[in-house]
Amino acid sequence: MENVSIIGLDLAKNVFQVHGARSDGSVAFRRKLSRAKLLSFFAAAPKCLVAMEACASAHHWARQIGELGHEVRLIAPIYVKPFVKRNKNDAADAEAIAEAASRPTMRFVAVKSVEKQAAGVAFKTRDLLVRQRTQTINAVRGHMAEYGVVAPNGPVHVERLIEATQDPQSGLPSSILDVCRLLLDHIAALSEQIALLERELRERARADDTAKRLMSIPGIGVICATAMEALAAPPESFAKGRDFAAWLAGRHVEDGAARSSPVARQRRHRSSSMGRAKGRARGILARANDEEEAAPGRRGGSGKPHGADRLGIDGQGRRLSSFKSGRRLRRSV
Repeated sequence: MENVSIIGLDLAKNVFQVHGARSDGSVAFRRKLSRAKLLSFFAAAPKCLVAMEACASAHHWARQIGELGHEVRLIAPIYVKPFVKRNKNDAADAEAIAEAASRPTMRFVAVKSVEKQAAGVAFKTRDLLVRQRTQTINAVRGHMAEYGVVAPNGPVHVERLIEATQDPQSGLPSSILDVCRLLLDHIAALSEQIALLERELRERARADDTAKRLMSIPGIGVICATAMEALAAPPESFAKGRDFAAWLAGRHVEDGAARSSPVARQRRHRSSSMGRAKGRARGILARANDEEEAAPGRRGGSGKPHGADRLGIDGQGRRLSSFKSGRRLRRSV
C-alpha cells in the first residue's frame, strides 16, 4: 500500500469494494471491507486520491474520508461506465472508478457540506408532499365524477369538492361521502405542511445573499432562487453559461433529483429508431399534401386540393407511402 496513488471505492450499504492503483496504473490491491472497518482502513492508508461515484451516501463518505487527510473526488456514474472492462460487479466498478479518476480531463462533482446537503431536503420533501396532494385531489375528483359532481383541475378548486360533500342535494351516497371527507382532510393536512415548508424557504431566502441576488433576476422567485442555491452545482464547475444551461435542461432543479426534463426526453425520443421512423412518416405525408396543393387543377376539381384527407371518386384507390415503426406500409386513402 505504500506506492498506491489512487483508491477507487465502490459504495454499498454494508460491504464496500476498494481498488488501489499505483501511479503507473498497475494494481496495488483489491479488497472488500465491511461498513465498520471502512474508516479505519482509510485512516491507516497513506494519503492519496480517493475516488467514488456521486451516488447515494457519496457526500457523507466523502466528508468522512476527507477529514482523514485524503483528497476525495466524486465522479458522475455516467462517466465511470465506459471504463468497466468486464461484467458489472463491485470489483469491476471499483477498478473503473480508479481508472476514470486518473484521466486528466475527467469532470468531478463538488462535495457538498452538511448544511448545503440538508438545504435540499426541504425541496425534496415539498416536492413529495405536492405530488401526494395532487394524487389525492385527482382521486377525489375521480370518485365524485362517477356520481355527477365534476370539478376542474388544481388545488384551487378543492372548495367546490368540499361544498359538494356538504350539500344534501348532491346525490352522493353516504359511503362515498365518508371516503371523500377522509381524502379531503388528508388534502388539508398536506396543504398545511406544504405551507410550513414554503414559509421556511422564504425565511431562508431572506437570510441568504446568493438567493437575494438570484431573486433580482426577472422570473426568479423564492422557490427557484433557494433551490438553485441549495441544489445547483458550484458555478466554478462550469466553464461558461452555456454549460450551466445544458446541465439545467437535463434536470429538474425544483426537487434536486436526476430526472430527465421533458425536453431531454423529447430529444432522446427523436434520436431513437422509432422516433426517426415516425418523423419520416410525418414528412412523407406532409410532402404528399404539399404536392397536391401545389397542383390545384391536376386532380380533385378546379382549385381544390386533393390530399390524404380528401375522399371521393377521384381519391378512390389512391395510395400513399408511409412509415410506421420502421416498416414500409401501403395505405389507401
